Amino acid sequence: MAEANILLDALLERAGLSHAGLAKQLNTFDGRLRYDHASVARWIRDHAIPRDPVPVPVMICRIVGGRLGIPLTLADIGMTRNGDYADPPGLPQVVDRAAALWRSDQKGHTRRSTVNGSQAIAPVWEWENPPEDEDVSHLGHRRIDPTDIAGLRNARARYQEMYRRVGGVPVKARVVATLTAQATPLLRASYDNARGRELYRAVGGLAALAGVCAYDADQQPLAQRHLLTALRLAKASGDRAFGAYVVALMANQALYLDEHRLVVQYAQAALRAAGTTISPALTADLHALAGKAYARMGDATGSHPHLRHAETLAGRIPHAGSPVEVSYVQPGLVETQIAEALRRLGDLTAAQTYAEESVRTSTITHLRGQAHRYAGLSLILTARGDLDRSAHTAAHMLDRVTGMESGRLHDRVTQVITALRPHAAHPAVADLLDRAHPHLPPMGT
Repeated sequence: MAEANILLDALLERAGLSHAGLAKQLNTFDGRLRYDHASVARWIRDHAIPRDPVPVPVMICRIVGGRLGIPLTLADIGMTRNGDYADPPGLPQVVDRAAALWRSDQKGHTRRSTVNGSQAIAPVWEWENPPEDEDVSHLGHRRIDPTDIAGLRNARARYQEMYRRVGGVPVKARVVATLTAQATPLLRASYDNARGRELYRAVGGLAALAGVCAYDADQQPLAQRHLLTALRLAKASGDRAFGAYVVALMANQALYLDEHRLVVQYAQAALRAAGTTISPALTADLHALAGKAYARMGDATGSHPHLRHAETLAGRIPHAGSPVEVSYVQPGLVETQIAEALRRLGDLTAAQTYAEESVRTSTITHLRGQAHRYAGLSLILTARGDLDRSAHTAAHMLDRVTGMESGRLHDRVTQVITALRPHAAHPAVADLLDRAHPHLPPMGT
């Protein structure tokens, strides 16, 4: 089944046209037509394209575009036949599509599949290469000011902290509501080029966080679309380092989806395109992601150089001054990632050394990060047969996930418990399994 036509749905709401209203105007436009509200609802629900002998999609463009006072194309109303466009959309279309995505998410509509292959690479190529957005200024009903942009930045910081405390499931709705109610009107307001780039940067930060929360809520197709939207907004902002951060998020999702080659391609593109503009923290994270991807492919030769780069850069990360988005790269995170890669490669002794260091520094990070670090160490200890210490470490993990609604943390708990379950006869493991039981039922999204 096709995904809903969120573009047409959003344009009708923006134009103040009901399904019945559009059908009536189409029938008036051509007396041969006999559409009703159910016809329009089907076009939206099934992403169907009318096949009557008259050019109905063109008529829809004229009717809706006339109401809005703007020209519309078949791509704008989501009624092209193949879904692929020869040229990337311009900024006005980017804004309309972003707004449609956020509105659709707020209404609870789901996305049915992730894109892969060339469709997953093309947006990164478009971000990396010309043409650039030379002028992002816009004329609207009111002029935005610095307080508008500051409000979006403050909202992102607040929601990021909430995400770290309670997980992405409850936070995503708040982020998407802010994008719909606050960010969309600002994108359609008046601003010059300089302020416009600041606006795209701020909105892009929220869009990226929406993607992170959707990813954490196990809504992977929706997460991918939020991240692709954030990447296009990043290009409009002109901030290459921010774009590289979004690509790193996409690489992290690709790693979760077992798209290992895609992880490497994303990491290489981000490092190549952003160059020296990105922080040591983000550079380290990109190398660690590539190293983990190679490790999951069983390629130690490909993995080790990236892990060495990540470790070297970790020592150069400043304690302050990095962009707010990369604040997740806290002391010990790189060691956590290296430990995970080495565990996958079977080097358990070295993996344990890195995992123990990550746990040693975990007190200065948030509870979410602490849970991941304890989980990583527990998995290594289980693989090495140190069951008493593994169960003790897993108990610390459970302490930190209590009260969080997070698909990724749920996965982590399940991974640890699955590894320990064959050793249920061991007293410490048996106690841990009993305690873990409430954390194991599938989580809702």
